Amino acid sequence: MAAHQETIYRQAGFGNAVPRGSRPGVLVVDFSYGFTDTSYPTAAEMSEPIARTRQITELARDRGHPVVYTTIAYQPAELTTLPWLKKAAGMAALLEGSRLVQIDAATGIRPTDALITKKGASAFFGTSLAALLTSAGVDTLIITGATTSGCVRASAVDAVQSGFTVLVPADCCADRADAPHRANLYDIDQKYGDVTTAADIIDWIERLPR
Repeated sequence: MAAHQETIYRQAGFGNAVPRGSRPGVLVVDFSYGFTDTSYPTAAEMSEPIARTRQITELARDRGHPVVYTTIAYQPAELTTLPWLKKAAGMAALLEGSRLVQIDAATGIRPTDALITKKGASAFFGTSLAALLTSAGVDTLIITGATTSGCVRASAVDAVQSGFTVLVPADCCADRADAPHRANLYDIDQKYGDVTTAADIIDWIERLPR
């Protein structure tokens, strides 16, 4: 079945490798306590993807490449009006000013890193992210974070539609369940960007001219 599936996608022209640029940026999606601290019902265990992501972000900063974090945060007045919160009611706990929307300190976030606050799944929708990346000269966006099937996928789709080459290290992404994690990585790899590993990303950044 898997081989047949691959054949179908190849015959349709999907799954080609993307050409990498020379000016990467790193987008760390929603590694906030509301998603990483399992004392909260919206969270899942994400320590290993966070640790691998941190290896990438520290190298990127050392080489002068931008690192951007995102968080989802709502004002009380939005809780009864936004359609997404009617479908995903648990997200209503992500209130502005609460610990749940703070970026997990284990990510190694620094005061010099950009932080984008969003209301939906995509890091691009309704935010200044595209302008921020363009002004920094980014041509290739490395996307990590949570959740793979939600905000990572939505951000990958909007990134490629915004003109950026997309790379997604699978071992730097996390989800609440394995099946949607794997299915969405497969779909990203076929249609929107290259799914790879932290080791590959690190090796590529290290080989770029300083």
